[in-house]
Amino acid sequence: MNNQKISESLASLFTTHSVVFWHDVDAEFVGVLDSLDLDEVQFIRLDDTSALRVKLDLECASNQRWLIYSNKSELEPSKDWLLDIRLRAKTFSADSTSILLDDLGLASQTLRGHLKERTKFLRAKDRVERLKRLVVPLDTAEDLDRKMLAVLVRADQPEFFAMLLRLFAALAAEDEVDLNAQSKSWQEIVANDLAPAFWALAKQEMGYEEAEPTLRDLLLRILVTDFCRSLLGAIPESLRHFMLPDRALAANATVFTARWRSDLGYYTSYNAISAAVAKEFNLSPILAGLSAEDLAESMTFEDAERCIVKDLKDRIIAGAGANMESVYALIARRRDGHWASRVLAQGNEGTKALAASYDALEAAARFFELKANCNGGFSFASAKVGLEKYQSELFRLDQLYRRFNYATEAVEPMGWAVLHELRELIEAAYSGWFIPQLGSAWAKVLEGDDGLLSSWRVPGIDNQQDFFARQVQPLFESGTKRVFVVISDAFRYEVAEELVQEFNSKNRFKAALGSQLGVLPSYTALGMAALLPHETLAYKINSNLDVMVDGQIVATTEQRSNHLAKFGGVAIKAEDLLALGKDKGREFVRDRRLVYVYHDRIDLIGDKQSSETKTFEAAADTLTELSQLVGFIINSLNGSTVLVTADHGFIYQESPLEDADKSKLEEKSEGTLKAKKRYLLGQGIGTSSKAWCGNTSLTAGTTPEGSLDFWVPKGASRFHFAGGARFVHGSAMPQEIVVPVITVRVSESDGAKIRMVEFSVLGASNKVVTNTQRFEFIQTEPVSERVLPRTVLVGLRDGDRLISDEQKLTFDSTSQLLDERKRSVFLTVLSGSYDRNQDYYLIARDAATQVEVMRIPLKVDLAFTNDF
Repeated sequence: MNNQKISESLASLFTTHSVVFWHDVDAEFVGVLDSLDLDEVQFIRLDDTSALRVKLDLECASNQRWLIYSNKSELEPSKDWLLDIRLRAKTFSADSTSILLDDLGLASQTLRGHLKERTKFLRAKDRVERLKRLVVPLDTAEDLDRKMLAVLVRADQPEFFAMLLRLFAALAAEDEVDLNAQSKSWQEIVANDLAPAFWALAKQEMGYEEAEPTLRDLLLRILVTDFCRSLLGAIPESLRHFMLPDRALAANATVFTARWRSDLGYYTSYNAISAAVAKEFNLSPILAGLSAEDLAESMTFEDAERCIVKDLKDRIIAGAGANMESVYALIARRRDGHWASRVLAQGNEGTKALAASYDALEAAARFFELKANCNGGFSFASAKVGLEKYQSELFRLDQLYRRFNYATEAVEPMGWAVLHELRELIEAAYSGWFIPQLGSAWAKVLEGDDGLLSSWRVPGIDNQQDFFARQVQPLFESGTKRVFVVISDAFRYEVAEELVQEFNSKNRFKAALGSQLGVLPSYTALGMAALLPHETLAYKINSNLDVMVDGQIVATTEQRSNHLAKFGGVAIKAEDLLALGKDKGREFVRDRRLVYVYHDRIDLIGDKQSSETKTFEAAADTLTELSQLVGFIINSLNGSTVLVTADHGFIYQESPLEDADKSKLEEKSEGTLKAKKRYLLGQGIGTSSKAWCGNTSLTAGTTPEGSLDFWVPKGASRFHFAGGARFVHGSAMPQEIVVPVITVRVSESDGAKIRMVEFSVLGASNKVVTNTQRFEFIQTEPVSERVLPRTVLVGLRDGDRLISDEQKLTFDSTSQLLDERKRSVFLTVLSGSYDRNQDYYLIARDAATQVEVMRIPLKVDLAFTNDF
């Protein structure tokens, strides 16, 4: 900087300040002081003048402008006798370091030497610009180093955790993990002489100190420390020497790894790197000696999750439905953890498979629990009792079997064998016990002079052919202006029960599940016709054996629509209605009082040999599609009442059928017109000892002249296996003939409003005294149709700053018992100094919306450190 520039800069400062300090540490400009062009400015050489003399001179000439020059560094504030003057003065710098100090906005001249040591970093203009955005005036040398490190690794915040996250994530590049990799960011740290500063931070934050520190070693120690701290049992001796030595600072390893796992931008790198570390330690033999309870709080390694799955599977098999409470509790805890997170499962096959494993385990445990209650078999006093028993309890076995198999299908692609034994036991229990036992008991109330087949009427249950008269017409008579009827092919009762739960979890939706006794044989053409408004049903003897309604064939949507037009109605396929959209959809239904909407997913997939193994996947899709369809009808088409029903149900088993499952007919009876796996239709076909026999005039209300005789195989057997045999319908098992009727209404009443379940903290948890503390919560009410489960993120905060890890908790218990609605969580507090008189807060935020739902003040007084 030349003399003129110095004079101009000083003159500018004197326009706003009467006193200017100039510390020319290297005495670069001592020779130019006398040549400076500064009018009416008095010079004081501070190195030759006492502080008292300076004070007196300035007091005597308070209107005078003063330039106070020194070739020494600025004194620390505690030793500066001129501090009062300096605070109201301005400091001038002419050397490059001082200019940089001023450019960065730093207040202390004592940083000049430190900035010179960081010349390599400061050479790059873009780095300086990024540093300027982080620096504050009172930063120290340590603060500057930390912020320079943040710039080099491009961390979001100048915090050690943020830097560590970037550096560790760089070890996993393009699905390849190299624990010894020297990332570009780390190379820049070394090249700019900032590695010592980084390791100083590692010691300060994690207690990590080694003669030859490496990122690899730090990573291994952090993960091992997190793992060992989470164990509820003894620490494996083979890992103990890898733990971070400072017990207080080791808590930070737990907080850091929890944040890494929960960061949606970095969790994939955590998954890959933790797997590589587990392999490095050959973790499987170590985990083999630990129980599921030991690992209940451990989220470090995926291998631990798979060990828990195996342990729970073994317990379910050994328990055979007894003492499952601990299994359910562990499943609930692990679902809230990292490796089985439903949120992360959307983008990760391993997580999806683990989440599905717990779904399968829970379904299996509940299946065996229910089976244990029915081990004596089944016995029904009447068909009415049998149907009531099925609709109140036994349908759950079908539902749990479906859920189990659907979940295991998501596990199979991983090649894991962990559920294979359980799958065989479930299959044996369902296909080898439940279906045969139910079929045998059901046959006793179906057959005989007083059996259901003799009347096909059950007190209190409407017949399917009376659907319009008993379900739809009364709605019109009560003032409903428009009724939507959704018919889903092969939509059986247990799937419908699950859909009702879905409907009732929505605001303004009020759904109720009923049933009707399906027509027999239970197949599409007859069931679909029975659901239409009609005076008569009759078969037309042609190649298709079409069913006529009031003399008209109604096999296609167009034919049904023409028939419904007589009643002010119309028929349309579900996909066509949705494709219309809101405006065209409203126009389509505007002049119609009755809209029949036809949906087909389960039967479409299940009734083909090539795709029947995907029946349960089709059931899951049906739940989604019907929920969307009814939502569209209510929200976009202003529908106020929707009935959801089916033409028939179905029976399905995973295992291939054997000859014992076949009721083979030696020959077709003369007069047979149609022969399928589960039914045979004809005229004058008589009876067979291998079948339940009857006439559709009785079981479907067809006219005497338009009726056909039928044979349907007893129990769950099939007449033949051609065209696939796992998915069937047509006979008289409850799964086929208990046809659901869901009534969905729109209601603005308080009873139709949903809310999230409430919870509170148990006990007087008003002080945190250890760096890992357990908090217990109670779900204050059971979850129900209108009281929905709630998932929250729980953590300790100082203002908005997290001072602990954050744990996920889900409150979803339906139990009436308080003890079964308790949940607990361990929180690890960041190492540091806490004001024991200040309020900190235990805060719970909704996991989906981040809305705060609980705030409890407490004190933090870390008097103790947990032993490992």
